[in-house]
Amino acid sequence: MRSDPHDEPSLAGAPVVPTRHRLLGAVIAVAALVGLAALAWYLTHRPAVSAGGPFAAAAAGSGASGAAANGGGGPGGAGGPGGGRGGRGGASTVGIAVATRADLPVVLEALGTVVPSITVTVRPQVSGVLTSIAFTEGQMVKKGQLLATIDPRPFEIALQQAIGARMRDEAQLENSRVQLQRYQTLLGQDSIARQDVDTQAAAVKQLEAALVMDRANENTARLNLGYARIVTPVAGRVGLRTVDVGNYIGAGDASGVAVITQLNPIDVEFSVPQDRVPEIQASTGRGAPLAVAAWDRTRMKKLDDGTFSTLDNQIDVQTGTVKAKARFANATNSLFPNQFVNVRLLLRSVEGAVVVPVTALRTGPTGDFVYVLNADRTVSVRPVQRGVSTAEVIAVTRGLEAGERVVTEGGDRLREGSRVQLASERPAGGASGASAAFGGRRGASGPASGPRQRRQNADGG
Repeated sequence: MRSDPHDEPSLAGAPVVPTRHRLLGAVIAVAALVGLAALAWYLTHRPAVSAGGPFAAAAAGSGASGAAANGGGGPGGAGGPGGGRGGRGGASTVGIAVATRADLPVVLEALGTVVPSITVTVRPQVSGVLTSIAFTEGQMVKKGQLLATIDPRPFEIALQQAIGARMRDEAQLENSRVQLQRYQTLLGQDSIARQDVDTQAAAVKQLEAALVMDRANENTARLNLGYARIVTPVAGRVGLRTVDVGNYIGAGDASGVAVITQLNPIDVEFSVPQDRVPEIQASTGRGAPLAVAAWDRTRMKKLDDGTFSTLDNQIDVQTGTVKAKARFANATNSLFPNQFVNVRLLLRSVEGAVVVPVTALRTGPTGDFVYVLNADRTVSVRPVQRGVSTAEVIAVTRGLEAGERVVTEGGDRLREGSRVQLASERPAGGASGASAAFGGRRGASGPASGPRQRRQNADGG
C-alpha cells in the first residue's frame, strides 16, 4: 500500500505538520488578537453608565449637566469656538466697574538721588598742632559754631610783634612830623635851606607808608590768631572725624577737619526724558511752582513734599534725558544725602476725565477696546482711545461715557455678544459644574457604589 507523501518523515526524523493545519492555526491566532483588541477598546471606551448601575448613571448625568453648566471646553461652552451666545448655563462670570468722572493728575515718575544743597569740607587756614576738637561725629551744628582749635600761642606772639612794629613806626612818624614843622618855620625866616625841608618831608611820607604796612601786618596776625579757632561756615550735619587731637595739620590740608552737609533744605536730582521737556517747560511757564513728592524705594511711604527747581541746560546725548532738580524742606530729616528715592512730579491735572480701572482696558489687533455690559447681560466690544493713567485707573478720551459698566475681570473668555453673569449673582451654596461632574464620576466608582457592587458580585457569583 502506497503511503501519503505528507506522512513521510523529515530528514531530521520528526514528522512534518500538514499545511492546512498551519493555516488553520494562523487564522485562529489572528481572530483571537482581533477579539482581544475589540474587548480592550470596549472596556476603555464604554460609557460610565455601565460601570456602576443606576446610581452611577445618575451621578454621571449630574456631572455631565454640571460640566455643561460651567461651559467647560465643549464647542458650545463659553471658552469654545461656538460659545458666547449660549443660554444662561453658558454665561461667563465677570467682574465689572462703572466708568466715572474724576480729576486725574498727570504725574511724571523718575528715579532720583538726594544731594545736599551745600557740602563743605572744613580745612584749616593756618598750620599748627590740633589742641582740641569741639564736635562729635554726626552732630548737627550751626553756622559759626566752634569745631576745633589749633595751638594759638605762635599767632599771639606774631600779633604782639606786629603791634610793637606799628607803635615804633607811629612814634617815629610823630617825631618826623614835628621836625618838618620846625623846618618849615625856619624856611619862612630864611634861616634854613629848602633842600633840608624837602628831605624831612620825604622822611615823613616814608614813615607813613611804613605805618600802613605795620597795620596790615597787625591785621594779618589778628586774622591768623582767629583762624586758630576752626568754626563751621554753614549749618548742617558733621560727618566722621578725619583727624585727632595732637596731630599737626597744615593750611589747606586735603582731608580737612570735618565734612558738613546741609540737610535743611535738601535737593533731589533726577532725569526726565527729552520728550517730556516741552511739557515741563509749559507747566513751569504758568508761574505756579510744580509740586514734587519723594517716595521710598518701595513706593509705599512718602518721605517729603517739595517744589520743582530747574532743568539742566543740555540733554545727555547718551541717555536722551535731561537732569532736573527739586528742593525739599526736609524738616523731619527723612531725606539723607545720596539716598535713592522715587520722584513724582505733578505736571498738571485733567479735570472731569472719564476713568476706568486699568484692568478694563484691553488691546487688540485694531487698537484699544473695552467690554461694555449691556442691559440683557451681554457684552459689546467698544473701541476707545486711552489718555493719561495712574497705577490704578486710566482715562478714556473717546468711545466711553460716564456711567457705563465695563468688564474688569474674566474678559479673556469673552467676545462680541457673549452672555455673562456678575460675580455678585453667583449662587453662594451651589456646587459648580466642574465639582458636580467630578462628584458624578466619583460616585460611579467611589465608596458610595462600592458596597452595592460587591453585593451584586457576591450574588452573581
